[in-house]
Amino acid sequence: MLIKREGVRDLIDKLHKDGKTVVATNGCFDILHVGHVRYLEKTKSFADVSIVLLNSDKSVKSIKGPTRPINNENDRAEVLGALRSVDYVILFDEDSPRNLLDEMKPDVYTKGADYTMETLPEADIMKKNGTRVEFIEFVQGKSTTNILKKVSGE
Repeated sequence: MLIKREGVRDLIDKLHKDGKTVVATNGCFDILHVGHVRYLEKTKSFADVSIVLLNSDKSVKSIKGPTRPINNENDRAEVLGALRSVDYVILFDEDSPRNLLDEMKPDVYTKGADYTMETLPEADIMKKNGTRVEFIEFVQGKSTTNILKKVSGE
């Protein structure tokens, strides 16, 4: 379910009051593939409720370049929200989810295993807020970049 950023703190407070744990992750999730699905399933395994912080179209363009995203933010949010491993989706416009994560203070935060605590841009916020960080291995050879290369004949 897509929720507004402005309501995230109230949602987290309600979930915690109900005894639920919350895991957050973030990404563009432009062309959903099996790597994404497995990553999100693993993310969900760390808590009762999973929230995906989804880069808006503006943010994706800034990070990935003028030809991206392939799918617009509303379509990406709807597809993510249809997965049983995703409870909520929140759009954000910044290149980094730092501010949103600081506001949310999830119990757990997941990131791809290409990061470590030393290279994680959000590490200071996670430490400050007592958020546990879990790094998830990628599915070998499965990426949006690889799919786009295959479609373009590279």
